[in-house]
Amino acid sequence: MSLPTHLVDALGEAVPGATVAVEGDEAHHAVAVRRLRAGERLVLTDGAGTRVLGEVAEAGKRRLEVTVLEVERLPEPRPAVTVVQALPKGDRGERAVEMLTEIGCATIVPWAAERSVAVWRGERAAKGVAKWRATAREAAKQARRAWLPEVTELHSTDDVAALVADADLAVVLHEASERALAWVELPADGTILVVVGPEGGLTDAEVDALTAAGAVDVRLGTEVLRTSTAGVAAVAALLSRTDRWR
Repeated sequence: MSLPTHLVDALGEAVPGATVAVEGDEAHHAVAVRRLRAGERLVLTDGAGTRVLGEVAEAGKRRLEVTVLEVERLPEPRPAVTVVQALPKGDRGERAVEMLTEIGCATIVPWAAERSVAVWRGERAAKGVAKWRATAREAAKQARRAWLPEVTELHSTDDVAALVADADLAVVLHEASERALAWVELPADGTILVVVGPEGGLTDAEVDALTAAGAVDVRLGTEVLRTSTAGVAAVAALLSRTDRWR
């Protein structure tokens, strides 16, 4: 069984033999939920590529002293995958973020698509983004990720078109496409962007705007997946063709 992983703000100065303090909610979770005690081992990461194998030296209610045993600096996985996720209804957004984080996405972009059932405005948008970020943080720990994914602010279709133009490869999932995702040529490096539409599907105007910006419309198969699972399926299919999964 792999060791529990906890996020800390910074590990840039960590070296074997040094002591790292874990405080607040992370320490409380380690002590009260996982019941870690002195002498037990765990993994710490700053979410920016540094991973530390450590041993608990002292455990308090909201503070954990960890002795550094090993330090590993990991490069960011390439190619990096960004998923633009149209806002789904209910808690399906958090489900999508959880799975996309576990599978290895670098960036998750909430998108206010024209047919999105959920509508984020003002305070609701701020709360929605905060909830997605908290979900990504917890999923990253569960997946033992050294790099924490970024969850951006809410994007409009024009914003997404700008992301498409900057990507090395951008695909738009569309059940009516005659092009299978499996046949799209992948870049060895850079950024792959996947656009996932809402429950009601993409409008013709959205497809036109994104393809005009450089995206390729593709289909996964004959089945039509939920918006909360389509992105995960697409990313898995893409990563299986890269060195990241070989």
